[in-house]
Amino acid sequence: MAKRIDVSGLDVFYGDFKAVEDVSLTVEPRSVTAFIGPSGCGKSTLLRTLNRMHEVLPGGRVIGKVTLDDEDLYGDDVDPVAVRRIVGMVFQRPNPFPTMSIYDNVAAGLRLNGVKKKALLDDVVERSLKQANLWKEVQDRLRKPGSSLSGGQQQRLCIARAVAVEPAVLLMDEPCSALDPISTLAIEDLVQELKERYTIIIVTHNMQQAARVSDRTAFFTIAGAGKPGRLVEIGDTAEVFSRPTEKATEDYITGRFG
Repeated sequence: MAKRIDVSGLDVFYGDFKAVEDVSLTVEPRSVTAFIGPSGCGKSTLLRTLNRMHEVLPGGRVIGKVTLDDEDLYGDDVDPVAVRRIVGMVFQRPNPFPTMSIYDNVAAGLRLNGVKKKALLDDVVERSLKQANLWKEVQDRLRKPGSSLSGGQQQRLCIARAVAVEPAVLLMDEPCSALDPISTLAIEDLVQELKERYTIIIVTHNMQQAARVSDRTAFFTIAGAGKPGRLVEIGDTAEVFSRPTEKATEDYITGRFG
């Protein structure tokens, strides 16, 4: 079941360096929120705090609060691994497990969680590949390596792998940056379908993509070299792109900086 995310007063650090400062925002369930902004403004860093992947980096730490349907994801009694099961991630470049088959790539998370029954694995693999709009293309070659697929197919395989464990949230870090235009459109269409089931946040440098796929857009920027990223504004995508409330947002969207 899709869930609401609330971030309040979040500072994100790499050692002593503050990468993101004082971010507060809300992401509604069953919606797509785009994070946009110039390189180095902390979009991907912030994204990784939402499933506690940031803290696996040396010196990675956060101050502030992130809740998922009012549950504090950084609470003392919260297992980071459990957080990553319900907040899935799709990375910039397709990363199927190279030695695994298409089937085993999708089933990997289930097996890690102790699922062994073949009939259940078969059902979930088929369902997940259908959700990722990949089933018809691979149903006759499930035992072929995942790495044998095209780039766009590999990214959809990674999405199938992510949704197989039924997360509540799906994070996407520039999922189309390494893809051709046709594959990019396929992923964008898929995002629109997936939001019926998931809460989705997508980081993108492509303004047209943000406008096409998202319901809300958050714009981030930096004040200068060595300064932390900050949230400038967040709102309905149509409003942010047509009537931004901040001049910095307008300048970025219109290409005057960034």
